[in-house]
Amino acid sequence: MTAILPKLRTPQDLRGLSIGQLLTLAGEIRAAITGQIANSGGHLAPNLGVVELTIALHYVFDFGHDRLLFDVGHQCYPHKLLTGRLPLLSKLRTREGMAGFPEPRESPFDLFAVGHAGTGISTAVGVARGDALNKEGFDPRTNPTGRRVVTLIGDASIVNGVAMEGLNNAGTLKRQFLVVLNDNGMSISKPQGALSHYFDKLRLSHAYADFKKSAKEALKGLPGGEKLREAYHKLGEAGKAVTNETAWFEHFGLVTVGPIDGHDLPRLIEYLREARDFDRPMVLHVHTVKGKGYEFAEEDSTRFHSPPAFRVDGGLEQGCRVELKSEGRSFTAAFADAMIDVMERDAKVVTCTAAMPDGTGLNKVMPRFPERSWDVGICESHALDMMAGLAKTGWKPFFAVYSTFLQRAFDQAFQEASLQGLPVRLCLDRAGLVGGDGAVHHGFCDIALLRTLPGAVVTAAIDEPSLRGALEFMRGYDAGLSAVRYPRDTVSDRVPAGCPPFVLGKARFLGGSLPEDPLRDAGAAAPDVAILAFGTLAITALEAAAGVPEARVAVYDARFAKPVDLDLIRELLTRHVPVITIEDHSVVGGFGAAMVDAAQEMGLDTSRITRLGLPDRWVYQDSRSRQLAEVGLDASGIAGAIRTAIAPREIATAAMNPRIS
Repeated sequence: MTAILPKLRTPQDLRGLSIGQLLTLAGEIRAAITGQIANSGGHLAPNLGVVELTIALHYVFDFGHDRLLFDVGHQCYPHKLLTGRLPLLSKLRTREGMAGFPEPRESPFDLFAVGHAGTGISTAVGVARGDALNKEGFDPRTNPTGRRVVTLIGDASIVNGVAMEGLNNAGTLKRQFLVVLNDNGMSISKPQGALSHYFDKLRLSHAYADFKKSAKEALKGLPGGEKLREAYHKLGEAGKAVTNETAWFEHFGLVTVGPIDGHDLPRLIEYLREARDFDRPMVLHVHTVKGKGYEFAEEDSTRFHSPPAFRVDGGLEQGCRVELKSEGRSFTAAFADAMIDVMERDAKVVTCTAAMPDGTGLNKVMPRFPERSWDVGICESHALDMMAGLAKTGWKPFFAVYSTFLQRAFDQAFQEASLQGLPVRLCLDRAGLVGGDGAVHHGFCDIALLRTLPGAVVTAAIDEPSLRGALEFMRGYDAGLSAVRYPRDTVSDRVPAGCPPFVLGKARFLGGSLPEDPLRDAGAAAPDVAILAFGTLAITALEAAAGVPEARVAVYDARFAKPVDLDLIRELLTRHVPVITIEDHSVVGGFGAAMVDAAQEMGLDTSRITRLGLPDRWVYQDSRSRQLAEVGLDASGIAGAIRTAIAPREIATAAMNPRIS
């Protein structure tokens, strides 16, 4: 049989296929996605779960004209394959290939670059209002050819506060607006909170199967808006008893239908055809299985949410043992072990995460300390406020969160933590460039955000011993908010074992081309250049220094971006040593900016300071190593900066000592 997927150029091609061919296509999409992720890594289980749903949406709606907006964008792979991007799949999550999230630069079918949960409903409300103002919105009576709006929300992001705000406003729309709730009973890991348990109860009720039959009959053959509304109300109290969540969504003013089977393609098409012409906001509750189609992904959808490359013994179809590719010990694993150690030594330490126990390493911590650790679901703002409440009552809270997701809780870091002088501790995983997840997940602005908060302390780890040192420092820091940042990377053993204790606002000499810190001895010759690196790029700086043997380079682990080491910067600049600051963070408002600010406040000349960091532009998906090279933060780029920094001194020396020919 000839494959269907390679022949698809646009979603229009779907409409010439039979239901049987659509089911065949679903299998081909699953095989293509799974085969590629086995080679390269990527988001697997979430995409396997929405294949039939995505096919049905594109079969019923015309998203070249209508609007489709994603919420958690990691469910977009089937959508991308149906919109002509199969040729990009082989280079998934690289610059030359397909981004792992919706990406408007790739296709007009992607309206927003999406990587944070809860946003889909609100942006869809804005698009719906904009189309209405432009006289382009669908209305079954006055503009039947207008644009319809659909938003797909799932992976438990419905519990996010932004989603709640969006639902609240969506209910005020006076037009067609469809929210497809992809309820797979999972977030990245098992979802948390009362609402998720509510949906669990609904899915497990005996009424679920009965409703699928009764609702199909009640809605069967109805052409659209008015009839669908009548059918909904005719279900009466019996119907509402079956669809328990209807009462909940109706508080927001949205009619709700479901749950329906998200893998029953013919039934999905029937329901979507009815919903397509409905003239008021509606929620279609769809129940799917995360990881659908492959037993290993269904049984361990958390592990296969976003796995690295993997191999299945016996092949994907009948394999029974899966081996994930390992690239070494990660900072996440190092953090988990360090956090366990801290909690064993201090009974007042508590910790939480926001739907990321696996991603942050707390999945290893939580079974050991079930009474002192929590997963609050996709609710970063709540998590930080809860940590502030714990700090207020005398506990020592550590909030493990990706740097990019901390942005969702900055207001709480300001108001409930920093303003109150409360010692909430932030553990910022995935700080800096994150590789294949790309721009939506880069942790590029946490330093700039947290530096603004009075009394806050911002530190960084360069390896596992320093991560443990930073956590121990934070455990004892009670004067206000504190944070440690570390990347999505493996830990290095480049620096000899052992880590001096962290001292507030003090850097650490690492080496370079000098065996000892030249600033310890006032009579010693100054280095040709000093590198102050914040975070793991200090390791790269050591490598770069070794590549410039003609220069005497002193490399320092800055340790703190707030407060910075004033004594060190004063000593270097008064001795006219060129200084290079390095960070895996935006140059705007980052560590280098903090160094320049401090120097200016001390009345020092800042003209010899060179700042290396992420440029003021977006860095798109690729491997982390290629991203660092692109922005000049690899060993070669840093070595080039060293040569540039010492060039003025070499020129001046040559002018004072001209060669005699």
